[in-house]
Amino acid sequence: MKTKLGFILVGISMTLGCTHTVRFYPVQGSLSAQTPSPVLVGKVTGVITPKDISVVLSDGEVCKGHWVIVHPVQVPKGATTATAATTNGMPSAWDTVYGPGFYVSHVLGARLYAQAAVSGDKGTVLNVEMYRPMNEPEAIPGDSVKGVAKDNKGNIYKLVLQ
Repeated sequence: MKTKLGFILVGISMTLGCTHTVRFYPVQGSLSAQTPSPVLVGKVTGVITPKDISVVLSDGEVCKGHWVIVHPVQVPKGATTATAATTNGMPSAWDTVYGPGFYVSHVLGARLYAQAAVSGDKGTVLNVEMYRPMNEPEAIPGDSVKGVAKDNKGNIYKLVLQ
């Protein structure tokens, strides 16, 4: 009995401390116009419990921050989801990366939705958002996660979690 409990606790602690590599692919802005486009590499820690996110930009700037889970907005009876609050102009980033209407159709109201504001040591600020659709199987944690980022220099990125 104690052995089973020990294995369960070790498994949970390993899951909580998981680190994933995340790649930032520029899709709009000055970085996307470069040939070849730079692919930024970052790390996300924590899967179930929010932890840290960091990314190294193409000029060597290091950006760090914490991500948080965002709970779905409860829309009052009779109101539409279009009136729900949005932040940092990120709905347009989702639509730029995944197509028109993607944010409203898929991300808005998602139960597994996370945000981060990541600040760099040279003044860059990245707003990052990720979500996992509820109807997709979770064979590998992060396998079906979709994400976008937008920096204060006009670049929009598609995130790929590995």
